[in-house]
Amino acid sequence: MVSSDRLQVVTSPVAEGKYALKATVKQGDDPINSSGNRNELVYLSREKVGSEYWYRWKVMFPNDFPSVDAWQLFTQWHHDGCCGSPPVEFFVKGEVIRMTVNDSGTVWSTPLKRGVWQEFVFHVKWSPDPSVGFVELWHNGKQVLAKKKAMTMYAGQSSYLKMGLYRDDSITPVGVVYHDGYIQATSREDVFPPVVQPDPQPVDAGSPVDPDPVVDAGSPVDPVVDAGSPVDPGPVVDAGSSVDPDPTQGGTKPDTAVKPLPLDEGDERYQGGCSASGGSLAAFSLLGLLGLLGSRRRRRS
Repeated sequence: MVSSDRLQVVTSPVAEGKYALKATVKQGDDPINSSGNRNELVYLSREKVGSEYWYRWKVMFPNDFPSVDAWQLFTQWHHDGCCGSPPVEFFVKGEVIRMTVNDSGTVWSTPLKRGVWQEFVFHVKWSPDPSVGFVELWHNGKQVLAKKKAMTMYAGQSSYLKMGLYRDDSITPVGVVYHDGYIQATSREDVFPPVVQPDPQPVDAGSPVDPDPVVDAGSPVDPVVDAGSPVDPGPVVDAGSSVDPDPTQGGTKPDTAVKPLPLDEGDERYQGGCSASGGSLAAFSLLGLLGLLGSRRRRRS
């Protein structure tokens, strides 16, 4: 209404997507012949009594945004009537961003930061009854105002949105504000991005992480030894067979048998031992031989 360069769709800077709104105000810009100077985009949303909405939008104040001790509104929900302050307004005064709700005064404030995009999420229930209406606010993803009961609209009137820049007419420097990413929704999920959780890695609970080798408890570690077989068998000795055979049994005497010494012819036994039958001498000799054999057997046992 003032000039084609006051409200512009621009491609830089933007907060999201491809485009943003650039609102410019110079001293004397008064398109509706009222107090203050302004260039605003109007959305006739006309929120009804008892309606509840979530709003999200983003704002950037450039580095040359004026620093003055006067009000500079950038977002407001105005009533249908012609006069008076709007029920809900966001504005800058000095170096502080403020939010006011009707007769509650300033309900939230934060220091002004220039050159960066700032996100606002505003949850409100519209009602002229302060026990029914409420507001709550998030700034840059953090809740800065818990749910607060308030009269959010005037009785008998609806409200509608205006955004851009509206300021005290005493301010002389050119003022610029950028707006982007506006959403009006009926649920929280529409204004807050979903939190994406990473997919959990599958774990095979049936497989051990570090299995130990299997040991067969039924098999001996050492080799089996046959206890019935001698490890180092020795020569078999027949204890029932005599080493020297008995000469009286008619067997052949081995060469290793002990032989009786020959009798000297001069020996008394030789001369006196002769008989026709040879019995006495043979018996004596046999007894001596048996004695020698018995003695030898004892020594070998």
